[in-house]
Parts: sequence; C-alpha cells; structure tokens
Amino acid sequence: MCLQAGWGLIKDQYWLFLGMALVGILLGSAVPLAILMGPMMCGIYLALFQRRRGETVEFGTLFRGFDYFGDSIIATLFHTIPIIIVMVPFYIVFYGGMLFITPDRRHGGDPGAGALLGFFGVMVVMGLVMAVLILLLAVVFAFAYPLIVERKLSGIEAVKLSMKAGLGNFWPLLGLLLLNGLLSFAGTLLCFVGVYLALPVTFAAIAMAYEQVFDLGQAPTPLTPPPPPTF
Repeated sequence: MCLQAGWGLIKDQYWLFLGMALVGILLGSAVPLAILMGPMMCGIYLALFQRRRGETVEFGTLFRGFDYFGDSIIATLFHTIPIIIVMVPFYIVFYGGMLFITPDRRHGGDPGAGALLGFFGVMVVMGLVMAVLILLLAVVFAFAYPLIVERKLSGIEAVKLSMKAGLGNFWPLLGLLLLNGLLSFAGTLLCFVGVYLALPVTFAAIAMAYEQVFDLGQAPTPLTPPPPPTF
C-alpha cells in the first residue's frame, strides 16, 4: 500500500516533513488562484524524492521549488481554473436559490416545504457532481508536480503526461486519493488537527505511487505507464 510505504518513507523525519507541508500549504494559499502552491508542491516532492534516494533533506529544500516557478504555475493554473469553472455554477444556484426561498416578511411570504426540499435536493445533486469532477481532476493532475521536479518537464508536458498516467492508472489512483481523503476526514475528528498531521503522509503516498508508475530516477518515456498492482 502506498500509504504504508509513504509513512515508512518519512517516519524518521516526520516533524520535518510536517513543518514543510504546513508552511507550504500556508504560503501556497496566501496568493489568489494558489499561484504559489505550485512552487511549494514542487519543493515538497523534491524533498520526498531526495529522501527516497537517501539524500540529506533540509527544510530549505521546500523553497527550492521556486526553481520550477514558471512550469509549476502553468500546472497550477491548468488544475485550478477547471475547479473554479466547476464550482461557479454551484454557488450561482446556491445563492440564487437562497434569495428565491428566503421569505419576504413584508408581504407575508413563506416558502413551501416542496420548494425547500427541491432546493436542497438540487444542492445535494450539484454538490455530488462537483465533488466527483474535482476528484477526477485530482486523479489526472496527481503526478504533475512530481513530473516537473523529477523529470524536469515543462508545465504543459507534465500536465499531459500526468493525465495519461492518471487515466492509465485510474482506479488504483482513485482508490489512493479516496484513502487519503478518508485519512484527512478522520483527522477532522481531532478538531481538524489531524488533517494537518496527515498532510506529509498523503504527500508521501503520492510520491510512492509516482515511483511505482514512473520508476524514480529513470529516463522519461512518452508511453502511458501500466497500472501498478499494489496501490
């Protein structure tokens, strides 16, 4: 399992990787459209790959992700813009529906039970569709930053190859992302503290999945990799 392998990768330096993950997420979220998230993710995966190769990892490795600034921004925009496009209709319907069903007290207005049920039913369906689409995007973009770091691909090339690898390994990778999500959800039971504690493990699990698919350190290949058997 990639989660188990990921934990084995970082457990001896867990607090270092936790600090890198927290700072990376904080800085990456500080700028609109998550522009800085790309360099931060590149820095995290660079550190994970160094660890995997037995090299010395320092906290400053996180900021070496800025060496891939331009390419990482391209990958980030390719990922975040579709997410925004997916989310916009949901919020338009949500706020529009809220205005529609909000009672007009001046005229004694009061939405019927049918209108309320219909509104919430539509929200549930749209929310599920939005979640599925965002999860699909996560699958096809899972390897974009690792490819930029490990294979020195351009942002567009990394996105293309990540999409091929994600689709070629769809079900195992989907299962891994769902497990990562469940681990993060379990962390919410600890007043959200566990969500942050799980971050380095989830990143390490993706790094181990990348190694299974692309053979860490090998020359790049344009072919779609075969599905790994042990996700």
